Amino acid sequence: MTTVRLTVAQALVRFLAAQYTERDGQRHRLIDACWGIFGHGNVAGIGQALVESGQGPDAPLPFHQGRNEQAMVHAAVGFARHRSRLSAQAVTTSIGPGATNLVTGAALATLNRLPVLLLPGDVFATRAPDPVLQQLEVPYAGDLSVNDALRPVSRYFDRVLRPEALIPAALGAARVLADPAETGAVTLALPQDVQTEAHDWPEEFFAERTWRVGRPGLEPDVLAAAAEAVRTARRPLVVAGGGVHHSEAEAALRTFADVTGVPVASTQAGKGSLRFDHPCDVGGIGHTGTAVADALARTADLVVGVGTRWTDFTTASGTLFPGEARFVNLNIAAFDGHKMAGLSAVADARAGLEALTGALRGHRVSPDYEAEYSRGKEAWERTVSEAFAPHPLDARARPSQTQVLGALDSVVGDEDIVINAAGSMPGDLHKLWRARSPRQYHVEYGYSCMGYEIPAALGVALADPERTVWALVGDGTYLMLPTEIVTAVQEGVPLNVVLVQNHGYASIGGLSEQTGGERFGTAYRYRDPDGGYTGDPLPVDLAANAASLGMEVHRAATCEQLREALAAARASDRPTCVYVETDTEPDVPAPGPEAWWDVAVAETSTRPAARAARQEYERQRAQRRHHL
Repeated sequence: MTTVRLTVAQALVRFLAAQYTERDGQRHRLIDACWGIFGHGNVAGIGQALVESGQGPDAPLPFHQGRNEQAMVHAAVGFARHRSRLSAQAVTTSIGPGATNLVTGAALATLNRLPVLLLPGDVFATRAPDPVLQQLEVPYAGDLSVNDALRPVSRYFDRVLRPEALIPAALGAARVLADPAETGAVTLALPQDVQTEAHDWPEEFFAERTWRVGRPGLEPDVLAAAAEAVRTARRPLVVAGGGVHHSEAEAALRTFADVTGVPVASTQAGKGSLRFDHPCDVGGIGHTGTAVADALARTADLVVGVGTRWTDFTTASGTLFPGEARFVNLNIAAFDGHKMAGLSAVADARAGLEALTGALRGHRVSPDYEAEYSRGKEAWERTVSEAFAPHPLDARARPSQTQVLGALDSVVGDEDIVINAAGSMPGDLHKLWRARSPRQYHVEYGYSCMGYEIPAALGVALADPERTVWALVGDGTYLMLPTEIVTAVQEGVPLNVVLVQNHGYASIGGLSEQTGGERFGTAYRYRDPDGGYTGDPLPVDLAANAASLGMEVHRAATCEQLREALAAARASDRPTCVYVETDTEPDVPAPGPEAWWDVAVAETSTRPAARAARQEYERQRAQRRHHL
């Protein structure tokens, strides 16, 4: 057996550079690049190995310098999502806080079924210098380190305590990263001494290896049962989830809708599965859904979920669908296929939809049903136009948040990408955004993580540099994690940030008011004499902050100025920020929720607001249904 002598870190870098995925005859690098911030736990190991392998356009594993470890994971996740999970990125950190900063990003990746490889440094395997800087000492467990916090948020976790253990660990990591049913955050904890230890590796370990991502089809009896369910349904409804995009099944879904006439609603992750003006597209569903989609859901006798996890926002906390409704769940993961007591149709989304379409040739929903949802779709489009329209009388007025979206809607091209995550904006986007292409709508609402947008936009721009990328952020989100603006400037990535200033946590403030919390602790204002935050807005200039980080900045005070600023940003070839202060009490507010969301309310209180909120909570909770 021919061997080559390398350190563990050098061997890992060489192994990762030789891994590929393949689907539909197309090969992709499994690990496209490595993000990193170096400290004593990885600088002489992974850091040295990356230098040893070489950097530049043809580097076996290109390197990106990050500013925050959580942000690096978000960037890698945005990259993987845009690449349909066929290509991922690695993130290396030192031990201690660098490693624990990975936890939030890892949870986001795993929850959203998106691959990212985490390579945190760890304490010495030999324990010769013990304790080392940043080591967590646990009196009852000598083998525990802070990296163990990554176990519950990883789909695969291994600690490489000896050089020869790298071979099964690396193969296990690659297997999970490439598996569409199992993927998520994958963690290889690397003790700093083991990273630098040399070993004689079999050359076969570094041979190119292709991980085939198949398209498993439906079992014949399951296909027959699913087709029969659709044929016998009077009011079927498809709910498209993120799995449609991951499978690149958008064309197959469009063909299914064209053939059958079944209306298609979408989750946050699935929006854009059909173009907004397709006759069968009825928009978002659930708590942040459209009036037409939620009305159809309330009367559906069959719901076909394609690649969805059925979260509480989609089901309106179990109050949206009729108790007698049947479910068919087309999903690559059996875990999700069995939800809602549905027929578990475990298959790739594209393969499953193509088979189901073939089995339904000659079948179409009734003309009355098509006419009904078409009328609802037309009515909702009027609602969108009203929400997007600029102020009709006062051209000097500040825009509302929906008018900001309307201005962006008038500027973007079909191939632009719009990224958002937490706050009130995801709800407005889910209800109102006119998705023009499959990848345009990128809203992370599985973990709803503030701070995701800017680093994710960077990752998407690296994945697809020919397209214009917009990160939509409020002031609260911006203050959480603006650090990767510096990385975008450094890398010359011309992402656009639309920074909306509304002086606080607007979304949670509204929820607080609805649930009896009286907007406590949600405004960015000076303290008042009674100890609350009801004083003047804070004199924080976030536009100046963005400029100080290297961005080109355009300030907009009106709808007209906003459209001009957005157009200028789109034409720019450098990282650009459009800053706008919004009207907190607009003349045309955003459409309210069309379905409930269960957020528990205090059962006892001396305050009238909480007592009233509890009464409404009890009324809504009584409508919950269990699909058994």
